[in-house]
Amino acid sequence: MKFIIALFVVALFAWYLSYSATRLDRLHHRVETSWANLDGLLQRRAAIAIEIARSEISDPASAMLLTFAAHQAREASVRDRSQAETGLSGALGILIETATEISGEIEKDLIRELSELTEKIKMAIAMHVDAVTRTQLVRKKAINRIFRLAGTAPEPVTYEFEGDVL
Repeated sequence: MKFIIALFVVALFAWYLSYSATRLDRLHHRVETSWANLDGLLQRRAAIAIEIARSEISDPASAMLLTFAAHQAREASVRDRSQAETGLSGALGILIETATEISGEIEKDLIRELSELTEKIKMAIAMHVDAVTRTQLVRKKAINRIFRLAGTAPEPVTYEFEGDVL
């Protein structure tokens, strides 16, 4: 009888470990998916910034600054991504503030698209930060650390630009 109870406890514990590992795997997948979505939106924002730089909205100096910031954001490595995205946000903010009259239909569409995209980016950042926070909390549990249930998955991180207001 004791053997059956011990076997049941071991089976229950094994099931719990399996459940925890599966949950942690799903959380890591959620982080990767949210980052892929956010990265796609940021790449689109950089493309729109280049289109705005080539439009009538910006003067030559602003266009040069915006083009440089957009290319830097698109080409940045993981380490330099925060600084590049913050720079692009700043360049876009300066351009939008200094643009006095937007007369062309194309320019109005670009500004509208940028505004809509900025809202999507804010939501994507919130989703990514939430996914990272939840994953980090689960990874910190003692049972997950002792049994190394995260496997070889890297610790998810948030970037500085995610805290900035775009």
